[in-house]
Amino acid sequence: QLQASGGGLVQPGDSLTLSCAACGRASTYGGTGWFRQAPGKEREFVSIITRNGGTFYAESVKGRFTISRDNAKNTVYLQLNSLKPEDTAVYFCAADSTFSILTFRNVAAYDYWGQGTLVTVSS
Repeated sequence: QLQASGGGLVQPGDSLTLSCAACGRASTYGGTGWFRQAPGKEREFVSIITRNGGTFYAESVKGRFTISRDNAKNTVYLQLNSLKPEDTAVYFCAADSTFSILTFRNVAAYDYWGQGTLVTVSS
């Protein structure tokens, strides 16, 4: 259903763009989001874009990351700017059939998951 790509090795302060290609129409999902999981840590919410184009971010990435969607390409993007070593993680895209303001930060709320793409920020 979902195919994530775009990870890589970058230096602190660099930028990177992650892509999440959906087999179906990405705009029909209640929300399409990004989570990340660092070694030894739980998977955590990063950002989501809703069917109506609303966006939400984790506090740790607000102002540095930007989520967007290209409906023609059925693809959701996550622009990562001013990367820090603590951003190092496997990034996963996920889709929620029905967006809920109460649960969108929860892993369990998402119905579809893509494979992860590794982002490593190191000098």
